[in-house]
Amino acid sequence: MLQSYPPSKKARFGSKLLLSLFTLSLSACGAGTEGTQAEPQPETPPAEAQPETPQAEPQPGTGEGGDNSLLSTARVRLMAANISSGNYQNYDPGHGIRIFQGTKPDVVMIQEFNYGDNSTTAIRNFVNTAFGSSFYYYREAGAQIPNGVISRYPIVASGEWDDPYVTNRDFAYARIDIPGPKDLWVVSVHLLTADATTRNNEATNLVSRIKSLIPVGDFLAIGGDLNTDSRSESCFSTFAQVVTTGSPYPADRNGNTNTNASRAKPYDHVLVDSDLRAYQTSTVIGASSFSAGLVVDTRVYSPLSDISPALSTDSGATNMQHMGVIKDFLVPTL
Repeated sequence: MLQSYPPSKKARFGSKLLLSLFTLSLSACGAGTEGTQAEPQPETPPAEAQPETPQAEPQPGTGEGGDNSLLSTARVRLMAANISSGNYQNYDPGHGIRIFQGTKPDVVMIQEFNYGDNSTTAIRNFVNTAFGSSFYYYREAGAQIPNGVISRYPIVASGEWDDPYVTNRDFAYARIDIPGPKDLWVVSVHLLTADATTRNNEATNLVSRIKSLIPVGDFLAIGGDLNTDSRSESCFSTFAQVVTTGSPYPADRNGNTNTNASRAKPYDHVLVDSDLRAYQTSTVIGASSFSAGLVVDTRVYSPLSDISPALSTDSGATNMQHMGVIKDFLVPTL
């Protein structure tokens, strides 16, 4: 368990803001800025390449948090994905890879994170193929069906928290340096199919970790395969202590919000705290817009060319676990 993290982005941003204000005051007085020293940048994980910095979107936020019209924003697409397929709970068959390539998420909370021989080289090749060579990732170690996080933005801290109710995976978390003054913490989860009581016990354990270890001022997302039979399960009340769990819910083109293979139960979720929820915006892919987010089912998506190279049969592939769930956010960068 990691309990010591790099300085918060909020603190780093405060220093940068003070420097900017000081520079502006000098400029107003006719002073030059040639002597200003560049602020030291946070270290990047040595194992990963530095990603390209996305350009901030000059459009206003359209979430529930009021008028953000004066803010510069950056779009951040979050995805929960238990979309392994085939006989071995891995991404080798390629169906899930094509879905990732077509939907272009920025941050993925992924389950059953297996590929090839699961060596560092194999996992790096998977990330390169499905997302790009500039993406970062964290994958929990020693698990049969590990959870993980994949991110366009730098992962500045990561690790796993024990799930005492299951032996073949834990909770994988990452702290991500997204654009703007706040870091984003994400937790990739895969709750048990056993029963609702067990899932609530797992949720209680995870919420306790979050409350004690994640700064309240940062953004938070819990995403993944909750294996929930309904949206009235007690685990949602438990998770509601740290994230919002109410409607509206992501849906496919036909309005179906369920995500298991048969599309009958709401297994998969992207749950975010109220601070981040305020900046949720429509998920826009091609000419299509999904106001509450998207459940990705290639069998009903149209036009399929908008999520190329995904194939119409990918979401119905042999042993395809579930449907991916996507939510978009316009986070302020100033």
